[in-house]
This record gives sequence, C-alpha cells and structure tokens, in this order.
Amino acid sequence: MKYAVTNRTLIFALSLGAATQLHAQSNVTLYGTVDNAISYVNNQGGHANVALRQGNLYASKFGLRGNEDLGGGTSAIFDLQAGFDANTGANSSSGLLFNRQAYAGLKNERYGTITFGRQYTPYMSFVGPLASSSWLTGATGAHPGDYDGLDTTVRINNAVTYTSPVFGGLSASVLYGFSGLAGSMGKGQTFSGALRYSTGPLSVAAGYLRLDNTERTANFDPNATGSFAVSAVNRGYASARAVQNVAAAANYTVGDFTFGLNYTNVEYLAGGRTAFADTAVFNTYGALAAWRITPMFDLAGAFSYTLAAKSNGIASAARYQQYSLKQSWHLSKRTTLYALQAYQRANGQTLGANGIVDAVATVGDSQNGTPSSTQAQFVGMAGISLLF
Repeated sequence: MKYAVTNRTLIFALSLGAATQLHAQSNVTLYGTVDNAISYVNNQGGHANVALRQGNLYASKFGLRGNEDLGGGTSAIFDLQAGFDANTGANSSSGLLFNRQAYAGLKNERYGTITFGRQYTPYMSFVGPLASSSWLTGATGAHPGDYDGLDTTVRINNAVTYTSPVFGGLSASVLYGFSGLAGSMGKGQTFSGALRYSTGPLSVAAGYLRLDNTERTANFDPNATGSFAVSAVNRGYASARAVQNVAAAANYTVGDFTFGLNYTNVEYLAGGRTAFADTAVFNTYGALAAWRITPMFDLAGAFSYTLAAKSNGIASAARYQQYSLKQSWHLSKRTTLYALQAYQRANGQTLGANGIVDAVATVGDSQNGTPSSTQAQFVGMAGISLLF
C-alpha cells in the first residue's frame, strides 16, 4: 500500500521528531520569525500603494536545527529552514519546502565545519553582516535590487561548504556548488570564498562569488546551482554567461556607535547565448551608521551610490543614490516594533529585457517586482517582528 507524503504531513513528522529529540537529548531546536508591517510606497509602476508586507525587518521563517555530540570535539549538525508569507501562509518559494537552507554536516572545534546541501554563500555570510542589508534590513537597506547579493537572495543548491575555526580573529570559508550535469561539470557550477577578521571594535570581511550559467538556455538556467536577484536594475543581464561578484566591508564600534563602509563590484559576463554583447560592470560604494541609544531603542542609517559602466550601446550609464533609515523598539529579547524609511533616485540608462531603457528607482530588494515608473521612489514601513 502506498501513502502520499504532503508538506503538512512532513512538517508534523519533523515537529514530532524534534519534540522527541528535545526531550531525549536536548539537541534539536525549533526556531523562527514572524514579521509583518504596514507598507507605503509612493510609486509602484505609477501608483501609490498601502498594503501589508511580511518579512521586512527579518524574513518570516521557521526551521529545525540540531546537533549530536560524536566525541572528541566533533558534532554532527543539520539545519532545515523554510520561508513563508505571514499574510497568506504560502511558501516563499513555490514548490520548495525548505527553500532557505537545508544542509547537514560535521563540526569540529579544532578543524572547522563542513556542510552539504542548499546553503548561503561565504560571500554573503561573511560580508553581508557588515553591510546595510543587515544593519538596515534587505527590504529597504539592500543595495538597489540586491543586485550584488549581500542580502539573502542568493542560495546555492548541491553545495559543499568548509568554514575554518577562528585563528587570532581570522576565519575563512569556501563553497562549491556541483552542477550535476553529466559531461559538463563546470557548467552551472557556483564558487564562493570569503575571509573575515574581527578583533575588539574592528570587523573586516572580503568575499568572492561566481555563478555560472549552464549555457543551455537563452536566460539564466534554473537548473544552475545558483541564481541572482533580478530587478529593473539588471533585468537586461539575466541571460549572463556568468555573474561575478566581489565585495568588501568594514565596521568599527565606539561605545554605542557603529560606523561602516562597504564596496561591491558585479560583472555580468557576455557569451554566445546572452542577449547583450559586452560585459556589464556595476560598482556600489556604501556607508552606514548605527546608534544603540538604550537597550530598548536603536537607530541606523545608510547611504549607497551605485554606478554602471558604459557598455552595450548605453551612452549615459545608470546611477542610483539610496538613503535608508531604521528605528527599532525592542519590547523584549524576542519582540521588536520597527519603522523603516528609504528613498532612491535613479539617473541614466540601463539595459532592459528588450533593449536600452531609462533607469528607474527600485528601493532595496522589497520592490524588485514593483519598481517605480519614474526616477524616484519612497518606501515607508511600520511593523512588528517576533522571534521564537
């Protein structure tokens, strides 16, 4: 007799297993976030909009995380993480239950950690926490459209990641995503590496990411191990043969104040199947500041300037200036009320799906599917986030 396993059945079984393990060994944790806000956008395709929007301060998600002590400083670990829409209950990625991360591995206090499965990149994990996408959220603080992947929009399938222990404040991590294509191991692969140094008030990180297309389709193949966020900023480069990212960031803390600088460089590489002829280059320069006024209240602000190099017949390359603010009221360790504001102005031209177009504003990564119809866009949000 055969039985169909539904998402609901699977979640119930995992939750029951987690509860059993919690009682027996105390090594499995059910965790997550529910986040929702009232959002105002002055221009979404030509119209103002007031709506509920989830996952702004923190993405709404739940997960199961666990470890087993194997002795000798070694543990077996796993993490299964599912994103969802708090307003509809739907999975945040259609057809994927554990859409954010799903991996297992081994961790050793002396030799480091190796994990296998669907994972974030070292590029994002090391550099992202020092950038505005972390300090001010990706919704309104990520660089335009999160085209440079410093928020959580890039996840890699079929990936192996090694992360070293921390030696004198320095740590390193590398990832390789196996394409799984017979006879074409290099096509559709992903590679990422990053370094981080943290000591006292200073934290510095640098990372590299390369996403290869399979060169089997006219667009970026969904069968490649990785993908990238597509918005009005980079829609004309969605067919890239490969995308190559480099990023660096630094934070310095003085008392209750933190200051940061960050830089990213992204190249969309042309090829035989691409809809553009010349490699396109985007650079972003960013700065941020945060102030913890009291244990219950903090403020943060950021500025970024993104510019594209002239290529593919574009005479006046696109420019994006973005200003972001965040205010947080921590009612407890788990419950936060927040307000977000961001304004972006675009100039010049970029490549659209059907040729050269005027650049339009796309605040953070919350407006990737709803850019402004003009050069300016303002977004304001007021919401609540609960951790469990």
